[in-house]
Amino acid sequence: MTAEPTAAVRPRNRRQLIVEAAGRVFSERGYHWASMEEIAARVGITAAALYRHFPNKYALFAECAEIMADRLVAAVDEVPSEAPLADLLAALSRVTVAYRASGGVYRWEARYLHREDRRHLRAKFGHVVARVEEAVRRERPMPMAHLRAVAALGAIGSITMHHTSIAARRAEELLSASATRVAATDPTLAPRGAVRPVELPAQPVPRTRRAQILAAAIPLFARDGFASVTNGQIAEAVGLAPSALYRHYPGKVDILAAACLQAAGLVTQGVDRGLRDVSDPYEAVVALAATHVAYCFEHTALNSVAEAEVAGLPDDLRRPVVLAQREYIAVWEQQLRLARPELDPRQARALVHVGFGVVVEAGRGLRWQDTQHHRDTVTALVVGALGL
Repeated sequence: MTAEPTAAVRPRNRRQLIVEAAGRVFSERGYHWASMEEIAARVGITAAALYRHFPNKYALFAECAEIMADRLVAAVDEVPSEAPLADLLAALSRVTVAYRASGGVYRWEARYLHREDRRHLRAKFGHVVARVEEAVRRERPMPMAHLRAVAALGAIGSITMHHTSIAARRAEELLSASATRVAATDPTLAPRGAVRPVELPAQPVPRTRRAQILAAAIPLFARDGFASVTNGQIAEAVGLAPSALYRHYPGKVDILAAACLQAAGLVTQGVDRGLRDVSDPYEAVVALAATHVAYCFEHTALNSVAEAEVAGLPDDLRRPVVLAQREYIAVWEQQLRLARPELDPRQARALVHVGFGVVVEAGRGLRWQDTQHHRDTVTALVVGALGL
């Protein structure tokens, strides 16, 4: 006698599985490039089944953002208010590492949330920052406590922005130790030894029509996101008919690729200048930090486009950009391991990204107001994060 086939049982936590899969897809591809079909495939259901839980992609994205913020709020609220700062940062490191695959999208993609959802999310992140700042003021009564708090959170959040393979426990320890160092850094003091003047290459003057189109597109992409900007907006900014753009670029995505390559070229030239005649590893890392900070402050729109939108490039256009980024990381990793020989390659690579995370959040905290004082302040925080 043949047994009757067993009917498929719907998991009770299917909504949770959907949100977790969606967070990974949004992180990998960005909000506009992610599709409901791919998310459904990750869960092992049909798109029609997915729509029974969420009416559209935006609703799913908004819930992903809400849940990640709730996890961070829960992490700090579980720590007693008078607990040491190290306990607070360790708790945040644990939850961030645990949800590393789905946490990165919110650094760049939160701009796509509706105003009310964005305000609600900002309030939750504000609660997390306030708890960290309170502990920083209590234990490290130095200037700029708020900036040190957000920079410490940037160090922790950096793990969501790269794919370096590192064991969860080691990642937690590295992030919490780095964040603690950031919180303990006096940003008014320059790193040991003089910081050499940064000689960044200037952004190319747009003398050709192609260059003018690129120069007009970059601030639009930075402000509204690549997917939201139309060819008509770009053409209007240059004084062209939309159809005229195709004489210079095959499509809008080619403009984005050109922007990403321009960013890679500028930062590579900056590194070459910054490391000129530098032989001491410590001085080399300080020079790299100062150069990266200067680049981010001077070319804020270009950098945000290159960081936020590269995932949306087709493979053939993304490949040279990713290669340039890897070469840049390799320079940092080499110099950091010379300065700190106890680090293995994965630890060093993760720490490099910690430094980048500090720049992003500290820069935002300073509203990217480009002054030498702000550059020096953030450079000091990066050097502290790296444990030099």
